[in-house]
Amino acid sequence: MAIRHFLDLWQHEAGELREMLDEAHAMKQARAGWPKGKVDAGAPLDGHILAMIFEKSSTRTRTSFDVGIRQLGGTSIVLNANDMQLGRGESIGDTARVLSRYVDMVMIRANNHGDVEDFADSASVPVINGLTDRSHPCQIMADLLTLEESGLQLRGARLAWVGDGNNVCSSFIHAAAKFGFTLAIGTPDRYAPDDDDVELAQEMQARVELYSSAEDAVEGADVVIADTFVSMGDTDADERLEELEPFAVTEELMELAQPGAKFLHCLPAHRGEEVDTEVIDGPNSLVFDEAENRLHAQKAIMRWCLNK
Repeated sequence: MAIRHFLDLWQHEAGELREMLDEAHAMKQARAGWPKGKVDAGAPLDGHILAMIFEKSSTRTRTSFDVGIRQLGGTSIVLNANDMQLGRGESIGDTARVLSRYVDMVMIRANNHGDVEDFADSASVPVINGLTDRSHPCQIMADLLTLEESGLQLRGARLAWVGDGNNVCSSFIHAAAKFGFTLAIGTPDRYAPDDDDVELAQEMQARVELYSSAEDAVEGADVVIADTFVSMGDTDADERLEELEPFAVTEELMELAQPGAKFLHCLPAHRGEEVDTEVIDGPNSLVFDEAENRLHAQKAIMRWCLNK
């Protein structure tokens, strides 16, 4: 059987992704009211070990994967890249081959997407993309889980992304092709989404619309999505803040969306920059449900990767 990696949403059939979301919904509901440390019924990943490699700092990714593998009955090992031989020049391929002898699955939060692809090419166990400069597929699965919980039917819905067309935006573009929603993206021209992702979406007949203003993107949207204007590794903070300021999500901008439109943000957030406090802490914000659902979505991804 082919190794089941989870690197980018566009690489998966829509039915596979639907299966993972359905499993996430079911597992979350089955745990309602349980202590966080109680193992899921049947301990589906009993005896399995997840290695987590971090080149970037992390709160939600690290905690949710660690708690998730424990709830599934397995265990985890946390590895910081600078503390490994990888940080002293060992090749990515050799590291992947060695870790594959020790663990059953690897999650990587990396700087360069190509490094994760190279790692997966050499690994003999499943590899999960926990975030790269190109994409963040685990986050989008959690976001879609959250929207469905809120009662939104994804197919036919209109989602608006405003701000920087970054790695999270790229994964939303991938998801639009798989789940049948329209994605309206409002960015300054300089921070438009990756051309390759847009072309790929067009090839997949996805409904992706590009705008140069936040107002045009948000008009009539069921969901408004934002992210930080300055991400880890960005060195042009002042320029970014100045150019992206018109794309901040304010109460006035939300009024252009559908009545009761939901707000998403993958966190960490900078209140007063990309989003106003009144929006992110308001009644239509789903950001903390979204953060929790990283746990449930990733549990389903891990089960899928190990065919459990």
